Amino acid sequence: MNQMNSGSGLPTLDSLSQAQRERLAYIEFRLYFLGEVGRADLMKRFGVAPAGATRDFALYKELFPQNIEFNTVTKTYVIREGFIPAFEHVQERVLTALSQGFGDGVNSVVGPLIPCEVPMALNRPQIAILAPITRAIHLGKAVRLRYASHTSGASEREIVPFAIATDGLRWHARAFCRKNQDFRDFVISRMEATSVLGGKAIEKHELPACDHQWNRIVELTLVPHPDRKHPEITMTDFGMCDGVLHIQVRAAMAGYVLRQWHVDCSPEHSLTDEAFRLWLRDPLALYGVGSAFFAPGYRKP
Repeated sequence: MNQMNSGSGLPTLDSLSQAQRERLAYIEFRLYFLGEVGRADLMKRFGVAPAGATRDFALYKELFPQNIEFNTVTKTYVIREGFIPAFEHVQERVLTALSQGFGDGVNSVVGPLIPCEVPMALNRPQIAILAPITRAIHLGKAVRLRYASHTSGASEREIVPFAIATDGLRWHARAFCRKNQDFRDFVISRMEATSVLGGKAIEKHELPACDHQWNRIVELTLVPHPDRKHPEITMTDFGMCDGVLHIQVRAAMAGYVLRQWHVDCSPEHSLTDEAFRLWLRDPLALYGVGSAFFAPGYRKP
């Protein structure tokens, strides 16, 4: 956070309450990304009275006068030319807010803030199924459920989940499976009748520390696909430095990431589909990676 006023006698952001900082951050968000903000916006989002909204705008203007001014024609506050953000605005959260709105439950701002088209999520976990999974993760408990697998069909399971993850298409729970006695990914949308188990303690071998594929970090070197035109565009799209992108991922997630990013993982960069704009320069980096079979074109050496 910007603490530019710490020596001026004015309050600093750190001296304000959490609720005040959230309201000031919302004012700044709308200034920064929409160019204007009014009292009604603050009142709708936080349920504050008109007088309270007026005080918040006065406080923001007092702290950061270079950022905001009042437009007497539209009766709204607008961004100034010398605007410098005082709060950190994380890219993923900004895009989520612009495309979906703010908050849950009371006083949420639902819907996109600007025209935005987002593909429909085909795989959306049911909240009643998800909630026991996340409770068990937080409380360190096991879960009983019915799970549908491509290999064994539907069956009763007991799992010990410790994290959730997404491959960009589906949400998984990473968990120890008591039926198979190993760590696996369980697609949440394939679960039924999830319930948190009490009583039986989690065994030492069921703890996350024993999941070697989850704890192993793999470094992958991605480059523009050698057989595609205009590699400079790929470099720009992926923010490459000197034509190379180094990423670090968990071994348990590597194959999913490479599939989602359309990375050609064949040793001879032999995948011809134009969708593959990236190539894994060293396929041997996937040696011993359990999720490698998801990686496009990968062949076990």
